[in-house]
Parts: sequence; structure tokens; C-alpha cells
Amino acid sequence: MGILQGKSILVTGVLTDSSIAFHIARLAQEEGATVILSSYGRVMSLTTRIAGRLPNPAPVIELDVTNQEHLVALVSKVKEHVPHLDGVVHSIGFAPEAALGGNFLNTAWEDVATAIQVSAYSLKSLTMAARPLFGDSASVVGLDFDATVAWPKYDWMGVAKAALESTSRYLARDLGPENIRINLVAAGPIRTMAAKSIPGFDEFEKVWNDRSPLAWDVSDPVPAAKAAVALLSDWFPKTTGEILHVDGGLHAMGA
Repeated sequence: MGILQGKSILVTGVLTDSSIAFHIARLAQEEGATVILSSYGRVMSLTTRIAGRLPNPAPVIELDVTNQEHLVALVSKVKEHVPHLDGVVHSIGFAPEAALGGNFLNTAWEDVATAIQVSAYSLKSLTMAARPLFGDSASVVGLDFDATVAWPKYDWMGVAKAALESTSRYLARDLGPENIRINLVAAGPIRTMAAKSIPGFDEFEKVWNDRSPLAWDVSDPVPAAKAAVALLSDWFPKTTGEILHVDGGLHAMGA
């Protein structure tokens, strides 16, 4: 019997089968969960097609986390498929081109606001929208990239990730009494669709190749996905407000 046997999990952010989110969904199914995917707008068809590569059929519901009507409708859309949720995966992040690539000092507030709303505030929006679906306990897991330092070219997305980390701690504080756990998985760099939008992504690869004590494979999203599935399970019943690093140990190394 798998560690997610009988659980229902909502997974956001599945766009390609190289994404961490896709492998979370795949492993969750293999561990016994019923999985629902969400997508929005023009990429809905892409998510629906990729869903066909999962071990079991997974419905795709429409959810734009910046759209209040979508957030309000989440409960009814989920209940078309399952009566409740035991877990939610937040795999959502976006920054306009002007907010990346070494333009930090010149980025306009409108672009910064977009990055923070989509990449950080959405953790709160998604969690609160799903809250009525939670039973006696639930686990929310977000995907992170270590925001304790400044990275080359990452710019305002780095700031947004710092906001994501802080948001997760405040959510853990306020939802802990309801036995809702909020944790993040800080993965090392993975060659995903999102990574391709980051100018100079190869600089991240070089850092990890040089400094990570465990060998790091930028084409392997499975280690991070396994960590997320573990956090979704009952094996971490008293862990919340945590950032679990799956980065080959680089975060613990000095210069």
C-alpha cells in the first residue's frame, strides 16, 4: 500500500513531463492518490495532453490563481471529481521578462507586482481557496528555489521566492490549529519550461556542478518530486513551516 493511499491531491503547474509537478502527480498516483490537475487559459490543452502520460487518467480543472472567480469556483470544480482534498501542490511561478536577466535596478513596479502576486501571494490564495475542501488534516507543498542569497540574473523572481518562503511560514502559523501543514521543497536547478525563461540558466548549472557535494543532474526532477510526495503523506505529521532542500546539499556549503 502506498504512502498516499486513499488521499486526494490537487497538483498545479503541470505543463510538460519534464516538470517537477508532473512527476509529483505521477508518483502520487503510484503511491495510491487520486490526482486532480489544474491549468488555465491557453495552456489548458497542453496540460490535458500531458495528463495522458500519467499512469492513470487525471481530470484537469481550470484555475488561474490571479482570478478571484476561479478561486471561488475551486470547491465546486474539485467536488465534481472528489469529495475533499488531503493535499495541494503549489507549483506556480512567473516573472515578466523585464524582471529577470540583470535588469533588477530598472524593473518597474508593475512587473515586480506581477512576479510577487503570481509566485508568492498565490500560495495564500490557493490555500485559502482549497481550505473548505480540507478535512481533519491537510498538507500544502510549494516548490521553491533557495532565496537566502542573490543569484545571477534571477533578480525579482528571487525576491518573489523570498516572499513565498515568508508566506509559507505565516500560513503555517495561522493554519496550524486546523492541522493544515504548509511546507516548501527548495529544489536545485532543473531544466524545465520555467527554467528556459530565465536568462543565463546555464550559470546555475555551473554553480551546482562546482559546489554541490552530491552529484546534481539538472535533467532529473524526480528527487524533488519524491520529497514533495513525502511531505504530502502522513510521514511528516508534525512538520510545518519547513523548507526542505533537495539541492544536492549546496545550500549547506560555503564559498
